[in-house]
Amino acid sequence: AFPSLAQAQTSVANEVYQELGQPPVFLFCPTEYCSSLCSPSPSQSCYLLTIGRELLQGIGVIWTGPKVVSQELSAVLLEEVEGVLRRRPIIWDNLYANDYDCRRVFLGPYTGRAPGLMARLHGLLLNPNCELQANFIPIHTLGSWFRSELGSCAHPDHAGMEPAAARGDSQGLQDGSYSPHEALELALHDWVAEINQQALEPGR
Repeated sequence: AFPSLAQAQTSVANEVYQELGQPPVFLFCPTEYCSSLCSPSPSQSCYLLTIGRELLQGIGVIWTGPKVVSQELSAVLLEEVEGVLRRRPIIWDNLYANDYDCRRVFLGPYTGRAPGLMARLHGLLLNPNCELQANFIPIHTLGSWFRSELGSCAHPDHAGMEPAAARGDSQGLQDGSYSPHEALELALHDWVAEINQQALEPGR
């Protein structure tokens, strides 16, 4: 019924989106959801060009970066993806995902994401470790990174934005900087405090 996979997918996605009353959050994960799956490249992919052209603008598109598990995300790549999709992507970040190898657990700080990246995104989802408690550091340091992204935009002449220094942030966010090492130290400090607090609670 359709001349291409992309046209079939966009037709179905658009119909479902409209049938649901065009909800404010409606996400579409394309078959080519990272650069390594695109042929020959994101900007020259017939599949992605069709998705960008025919998918309704209210639908968010998920993207994982250069690879399924991307060690780095750059503003240059996201600009390319935004251009072909005709919208800012929503990053599905698999940096900590261990469902493909449950013998490993990822406990390092959130890193490898370029400063100023949030300006190129419509949103960011973090795919965590399968083990719940192992995600304290990933989520905590993601929060530190996000605060630094807000801090990089915080200037006194920005209405509605409080300068980072006024928030009392302890990670040098006054200049919008993010240090994975400092974020890790803060996360470890808070994790130990959380563990000690749970140990004192009755019934544990």
